[in-house]
Amino acid sequence: MSKRDLKKYLKELDKEQLEEQLLELYEKFSDVKVYYDFVFNPKEEKLLQEAKLKISNEYFPLRSKRPKLRRSVAQKYIKHFLSLGVDPFVVADLMLYNIEVAQKYSARREMRYTSFYKSMLNSFEQVVKFSIENGMISEYKNRIFEIKDVAFKQNWENKKEFERPLDLID
Repeated sequence: MSKRDLKKYLKELDKEQLEEQLLELYEKFSDVKVYYDFVFNPKEEKLLQEAKLKISNEYFPLRSKRPKLRRSVAQKYIKHFLSLGVDPFVVADLMLYNIEVAQKYSARREMRYTSFYKSMLNSFEQVVKFSIENGMISEYKNRIFEIKDVAFKQNWENKKEFERPLDLID
């Protein structure tokens, strides 16, 4: 069904039928429930803290002994925040936090996986572009440059590539 057909269908319904359908969607689909729960009670700080805890747990687990090091966990939260319409400052903070935690981990243990460095570079490029697009680069410039500096201090195999996204800032 196209958006146009949906609009036409919705115009044919009266208020009571619309309410009934929305309630049914709310009960049937968890994504709809999550969306409306957020819209009517946006606890962005709580969501951010939960996400940060999960990301930290990937590198510094509380229960198990082995870290999982999955970048996908952070990406899932970032995508979720974007779909909910969370404040861009909160999203950028989470993006930066993800890289910072990974750098804390790599300071303790040498990473032997090229994929780790590549994924951190992808995350870095993503946060720089996101910050520029949303006009908040000045807010996060120090953290962004600190991430680049840490990549150099830790002698990451792709450290020079961390300078390329910074050209977009100047």
